[in-house]
Amino acid sequence: MKLRLLAFAVLWLAFPVVCSAQRTRIISAAEGARSITVITEPNAIVWVDEIRRGTTDSHGTLSSVTLTPGAHTLRVRADRFKESSSPIAATQRGEIRVRLMRTTEEAELLFQQAEAARETARDDAARQNAAGLYRRTLKIRSAFPAAHVGLARVLLELNDTNGGLAEVDAARHVRPVYPEASAVEGRIYRETGQTDDAIGAFNRAIREAHGFQPEAHVGIGRVYEDKGQYELAAREFAIAIKQLSDTEPVIYQMLGAAYEKSGNRAEAITAYENYLRLAPNGSLAPAVKSIVDQLKSERPED
Repeated sequence: MKLRLLAFAVLWLAFPVVCSAQRTRIISAAEGARSITVITEPNAIVWVDEIRRGTTDSHGTLSSVTLTPGAHTLRVRADRFKESSSPIAATQRGEIRVRLMRTTEEAELLFQQAEAARETARDDAARQNAAGLYRRTLKIRSAFPAAHVGLARVLLELNDTNGGLAEVDAARHVRPVYPEASAVEGRIYRETGQTDDAIGAFNRAIREAHGFQPEAHVGIGRVYEDKGQYELAAREFAIAIKQLSDTEPVIYQMLGAAYEKSGNRAEAITAYENYLRLAPNGSLAPAVKSIVDQLKSERPED
């Protein structure tokens, strides 16, 4: 099959993965899957196992959060409230109420501003603003590993890889076992062409997270993609998709591209169609639909 260059650039957004509260959720059909409804403050951000799963509505509700079998960790943050983290039992389902306590702690409030600024930054000036907020946070509370990792992500986007690695080291000094820090380290090494170090960091992130680290699996997939090992890349993207329970359509696009480049036309079409199923109005949708139409029009021997 004749390979084509995609007509768009794939965006590998910084994890934790962002899932819009308005996005239509597709419930996983995996055996043993269950769902919960989180009830807390309005416009609160909800993570499960450090994967961002959405934002509560104006009534403080986020429904249909799909969970894979086993125990999980729920983390909730709202502006001007202290962040909360709590376990989810292996059999728990239905409503989970999370009471957040208001805070006036300056470091916590600055950190919340920094996170919001990073997630909405679209140019270097905005990223520099986010970096400044993280630095102000760390000046008040130096032992703040999440702030170090957030700053590392911003510095990576600003192409300051040495600064990013320094922040990863600072985060790990406070929290030696820190899967997210290891995943970010892997991304920095990949960006600087240090492939072996990147794979080592991504694998450490997976070990530290006891196997559940979709950012690291995507990272390994990207390394394989760089090497032209598209079947191996597809395997890693598929693992990340399974762990994310269909909350990140862009990884289906990555999977489709890997299958397409490996000559697996049928699987490429399926992956691309899953992207369109989850994000019919997404920024990549027109290009993906065009690729699907072209793949379907090709003869199998092409």
